Amino acid sequence: MTARILAASAPGEIRIAVTDATGLRDYAVWRPGWPDGVGDLHRGRAGARLTAMGGTFVDLADGASGFLPDSAAPGPLAEGDPVLVRIVRAAQDGKGARLSATGPTLPQGQSLAGPPALLTRGPTPLEALAAAWPDAPIVIDDAAIAARLPAPLRGRVQRDRRAFDAETEAARAALADASVALPGGLRATITPTPALVAIDMDGGTASSDRRAKQTAQFAANRDALPALLHQVRLRNLSGAIVIDVAGLAIRKRPALRETIETALAQDPLRPRFLGFSALGLAEIMRPRIHPPLHALLSDAAGRMIWMLDSWSRQVSGQPGPAPGLRVGTDLARALDHDPGAIADTTRLSGHQPAWRLDPSLPPLSWTLDHA
Repeated sequence: MTARILAASAPGEIRIAVTDATGLRDYAVWRPGWPDGVGDLHRGRAGARLTAMGGTFVDLADGASGFLPDSAAPGPLAEGDPVLVRIVRAAQDGKGARLSATGPTLPQGQSLAGPPALLTRGPTPLEALAAAWPDAPIVIDDAAIAARLPAPLRGRVQRDRRAFDAETEAARAALADASVALPGGLRATITPTPALVAIDMDGGTASSDRRAKQTAQFAANRDALPALLHQVRLRNLSGAIVIDVAGLAIRKRPALRETIETALAQDPLRPRFLGFSALGLAEIMRPRIHPPLHALLSDAAGRMIWMLDSWSRQVSGQPGPAPGLRVGTDLARALDHDPGAIADTTRLSGHQPAWRLDPSLPPLSWTLDHA
């Protein structure tokens, strides 16, 4: 079975899975109403330069800003200078977008004169995966997806009633779980923190292996680590990542280097394995570019999409009027920001969701409104 790019429509979101005979190879979420900006080309204005940080803040369109390191700048910038910049890392973890001024050229008909403005958008997640898997057909379940694709990709599109089969849907849903089942009966628990992502590998059938305990533990970790590092890619975990392997003595752990480096070599972001710490933790640095999946699922947009998806599944096919929604303040703001998500919900469910703000609810909470 050759690789296929499967694009499944949901309210406010297109879920993109690359699959082949081995299962889920790649995964991304495309939210048309909430682009993360990576690849966008802006006409910016230089703001304050921070010598201690080695760069300059740049004003972008719509009141946004980003940080331009000196190493990626075209030369010294004075406050107020125009500069052409591209976003190379999305805003995330409370930090603004990272910018680069190396390489971009002005689109035809554009000028550096004028206020900050967005000049061109970067590739969507579907375009990026289509470029990474150039021979894979694109299977969609909603004509609205095809309408959003650039003309060169439309010849690769195939239509199916359901883009995700049950196995792909189960694999997608499992990506939201902090606990990951691994080969050999091992299990990993993933804990993101503001500073790093901590992963604990634990337990497993290695304890019943008839070989010597350390030999069995080494084999269990060796067999499980490629699957765990593939989960790192699927979930887009990034920045500093530390892994506590299961049960193996600290002095034995460096023998896992080749296994880790071989698995990381399959990742297009080319993460770096930094070695094992004095505590025996495997240290990995994976570039931050797009927000990780756990952040997308837990922010206001993610909670809004989950709410609309849950409501849509509940009312789809039901005769008569559907119950409305009462929402907290943050969900209300997200709904106001993304009218396209409401339109998607109406198209997919056959019912237009009515909603009203209920300030008594927690900001990211909602409930059915039967009034």
